[in-house]
Amino acid sequence: MNYIVSIVGRPNVGKSTLFNRLVGRRKAVVHVTSGVTRDRIYGDSEWNGVKFSVVDTGGFSVSKNDVLEKEIKNQICTAIKESDVILFLVDIKIGILDADIEFSKILRKYKKIILLVVNKVDNGKSMYSDTDFFRLGFEKYYYISAKNGSGTGELLDKLIEILKTEFFLKQKKKILEDEFLPRFSIVGRPNVGKSTLINSFLNTNHHIVTNISGTTRDSLDVLYNKYECILVDTPGIRKKSKIKDNIEFYSTMRTFKSIEYADVCFLMVDAVCGWEKQDMNIFRLVEKNNKGVIILINKWDLFHHKPNYDTQKNYEFFIRKKISPFYNVPILFISAKNKDGIHNIIPTAYKVLKTRKNRLKTNILNKIMLPIFKKNPPTPNKKNKFITIKYCTQLPSCTPKFIFFSNFPKNIKESYKRFIENKIRFYFDFIGVPIQIFFRKK
Repeated sequence: MNYIVSIVGRPNVGKSTLFNRLVGRRKAVVHVTSGVTRDRIYGDSEWNGVKFSVVDTGGFSVSKNDVLEKEIKNQICTAIKESDVILFLVDIKIGILDADIEFSKILRKYKKIILLVVNKVDNGKSMYSDTDFFRLGFEKYYYISAKNGSGTGELLDKLIEILKTEFFLKQKKKILEDEFLPRFSIVGRPNVGKSTLINSFLNTNHHIVTNISGTTRDSLDVLYNKYECILVDTPGIRKKSKIKDNIEFYSTMRTFKSIEYADVCFLMVDAVCGWEKQDMNIFRLVEKNNKGVIILINKWDLFHHKPNYDTQKNYEFFIRKKISPFYNVPILFISAKNKDGIHNIIPTAYKVLKTRKNRLKTNILNKIMLPIFKKNPPTPNKKNKFITIKYCTQLPSCTPKFIFFSNFPKNIKESYKRFIENKIRFYFDFIGVPIQIFFRKK
């Protein structure tokens, strides 16, 4: 049974700090700047043997004209609708503001169980503040410090007491990630359409999408029931020199973590901007982490012909030349906004995932590769001694790794290593999967 508990409130009242404490790790970005969290973030928590889902939300603002604020409110409303219990956070240091009063009125309309939580009570004296939180219309409120954890035990005891009642004994749709489901992370530069692709897959405005670069600030996991997989939306990765503040730095670190935990990465490229140096850097980062990869050329409907690659075929050839010798990567041309070509993405990802687990028989590998080494041997070493490769095998690892035994392994050049990789990719099916090659003494 999956219970859902959402944390809501004004910006900078400590929602993400409480969220991180409840899930037991720093999953949401926390910063003194208000409005860091924008999309809904899901995490897993447990107290006294009861498991439940925790949802972090963006800060509620009274602003009506801002496009981004409007999208954040939509995300908050969605979280409230799917919740069993709502933790309404307020700040004891600032007290009650008009936004708190307005938000409390909105919350009552949903007829959900609401626990008023007074945060930032860092010492006992704060509890005797003159601030009257009863003005918000709730019978009881709970004093906590999300930062140091004081008071959270009492809050969790009450929360579990509510969750154990008969009212909540109903099956809930599973939102959290499943460790047995494949994880597909969507990565790329800012504003290339990563969140739009998620929304198109799910047929709903699950993530905030604007023209503002860097709208997504956290790595967001979504269960995609149709294909039984986890889709991970990530913040855009800029060059180090262009990262402006700590928020963007921590957002980028979340993306790096998402790549580490992914099975296959979708590298999304803006067709109009073309393949840039930063795209190459992200591709090498995915390759370095030995993850499967698919390149998605997004906004193909907006593409204007360029002299270097004026057709889809030339565009693809240009990219494959750049990423060589890892050339056999699936490249799909899509429009995430119009949903053109997106139906091929997940089936291709499963194909790459299957390829990643390919295991070649040693006798077959040697039968193909040894004649190639004999015909095209490595360049002799400095003492003009011939270098020979006598034997090769695939290592028993979770990703394709090959070891080649030679008389002078240290003298084999990097170019010959690329030559071997090209031959392996030519004769065997390792589409979209990085290959590691090692040389050892015979």
